[in-house]
Amino acid sequence: MTLRFPARPAACALILAAFAALIPVSAPPAQAQDKAPAKGAPALDSQQRGQIEGVVRDYLLANPDVIIDAIRLYREREQRAQEERAQKALSAHKDSLTNDPAAPVAGNPKGDVTVVEFFDYHCSYCKRMFPVLRQLLETDKNLRWVFKEFPILGPESVTASRAALAAWKLDPSKYLAFHSALMGTSGGLPEDRILKIAKSVGYDADRIKAGMKAETVTAEINRNHRLAETLGIRGTPAFIVGDELVPGAVDADALRQLIAKARKG
Repeated sequence: MTLRFPARPAACALILAAFAALIPVSAPPAQAQDKAPAKGAPALDSQQRGQIEGVVRDYLLANPDVIIDAIRLYREREQRAQEERAQKALSAHKDSLTNDPAAPVAGNPKGDVTVVEFFDYHCSYCKRMFPVLRQLLETDKNLRWVFKEFPILGPESVTASRAALAAWKLDPSKYLAFHSALMGTSGGLPEDRILKIAKSVGYDADRIKAGMKAETVTAEINRNHRLAETLGIRGTPAFIVGDELVPGAVDADALRQLIAKARKG
């Protein structure tokens, strides 16, 4: 894992301030066994604080691994906390993730395992993952796949998602062919190109264009963004397999293992 630190002066200032707040000043011998100062005792003066900061600075410069260990432990705690938050969010929003009638679905509609995918039509990793998806749907006849349009890579991504959602509403039977064609394109996806692709798979381009403006399409995209934020999804692709959130692209074997694990319950 690559660690990225803030600029050194800012990092040192932050660490020194934390140490200064935590490390007490040594008391004179005559007072060492006195009771703790009452509330409202005077704060450290600038000279005392400067002395503490000097000690801390010298220690950290002599032992830089302390900073690295502290950052590593902090990030590990944050990762665990994020995973716990995501797990709670998965449980709380399971129905919205798996049973949203506005979300396109492929595979077996009554499959025993549902895979939810957050994706963007301009995402190169999503495009690389698509053949894996097709292979899984062809070989696993008890798999259900939910597509969560999550356009985050610019205006053309939004246009493509609007067109795909309009296509799903207009004729779900052609959605997967349209999705496949969009995933198989390279380069830009301006509206006229998207409409040509829609026409090539059997849609009426004019009806797709009209459907793209629907409030229900806007609402679905907004819901997906809110769900992604709640789950801590910041990029594409991201998969939810059973009760597990998997950010980033994964290979076919790993995805099969996750599906098998979900199938076992």
